[in-house]
Amino acid sequence: MRSDLDRLMAERDLQAIVVAGGEFQNTYRAYLSNGVDTHGGITIKKRGSAPVLIVSVMEIEEAAKSGLQVMTYDDFQWDEIVAKAEGDQNKMQIGLWGNIFEKFAIPAGKIGIYGTGEIGAWVERSRLLAGAFPQYQLVGEIGKTIFDEAFLTKDADEIKVIREVAAKTSAVLQATWDFISSHRAEGDTVVKADGTPLTIGDVKRFVRRELLDRELEDTDMIFAQGRDGGFPHSRGDAKMALKLGQPIVFDLFPRELGGGYHHDSTRTWSIGYATDEVRDIYNQVMQAFQIAVNTYAEPGQPTHTMQEAVLDYFEANGHPTRRSQPGSSIGYSHSLGHGVGLNIHERPSISHREPDDIFQRGNFITIEPGLYYPDKGIGMRIEDSFIIDEAGKLISITDFHKELVLPLKG
Repeated sequence: MRSDLDRLMAERDLQAIVVAGGEFQNTYRAYLSNGVDTHGGITIKKRGSAPVLIVSVMEIEEAAKSGLQVMTYDDFQWDEIVAKAEGDQNKMQIGLWGNIFEKFAIPAGKIGIYGTGEIGAWVERSRLLAGAFPQYQLVGEIGKTIFDEAFLTKDADEIKVIREVAAKTSAVLQATWDFISSHRAEGDTVVKADGTPLTIGDVKRFVRRELLDRELEDTDMIFAQGRDGGFPHSRGDAKMALKLGQPIVFDLFPRELGGGYHHDSTRTWSIGYATDEVRDIYNQVMQAFQIAVNTYAEPGQPTHTMQEAVLDYFEANGHPTRRSQPGSSIGYSHSLGHGVGLNIHERPSISHREPDDIFQRGNFITIEPGLYYPDKGIGMRIEDSFIIDEAGKLISITDFHKELVLPLKG
């Protein structure tokens, strides 16, 4: 969590961290800035000090919402730097960053560089600064970064927001269930009042409106029917009409409007009725979900033990898995879950391939077993998001039922 940053910086021997990256949405900037992601600017944190936002004069008021110290480029003599550089962009960068290092009295040593934006510009900027200021090493990270480690656990303020997003997401799931249920069928097709088919595109537009009404935004939901649902990340065909008896994988993972914390949940629905084969697959996925939940014991437990319990169950029931048949795209073809936060995928990973990840208090994770047989027109996944609370208990924060059959009432 954020309170771990100074310890994590010390472990990496970083004197400061800098988050930059133009006007792109920037998870790292939002994290350091208490959720405020300004358009452009630089966020700098010296080890042992609170982060400071450096923005253009147009962004002062927005940046102030962070509750942190806000400075502008004028505080670093930007106009003077530009005049002296006489149009030389390299000299401008050296002048600006030299003044930043001096203003914050950054000790000689390593400075971590993070953010999003134009990679090429930062490659060149790092080269220039290394030549101009040999006392500093501008460094990046590959693998588990300082932010990956900080994101692992959420503090009380983050959990409060996460619970609010979860409640809103569950309300949208219920609204979507009710919306589809309000329709009728002609033959095997779900139709609207005018007799035209209700399509996946119609449902997605409804979901997006419901999300916006709750200050959430879609991040490319999955609503995939029949064969499409047999591919775990197929988004579905917007033109496809909803059909009776065909399983639909509905994976909804919205975030706060404008960028913020996500929630992640999946339900599988079969409109009107479910075939015996679909119901059998559904019952097995539900059993796997319960096995996963029951496998959790306490913080410090390796996350892979939960995945392995589900692998054991599916393999015992004759399903291919990525452990028993590496490379298989049918059966159980993915990991059991992952961390969630400002990014939809964070650590820890709940996978047999990640032996070092452990459960910790403050984790915000998913549990999402599934089975996929596209040639049979079957995809099945059930997913809740969970937190591990201060007492070490695994608590679902996805408050929506797991019924398979969605009846029509129209």
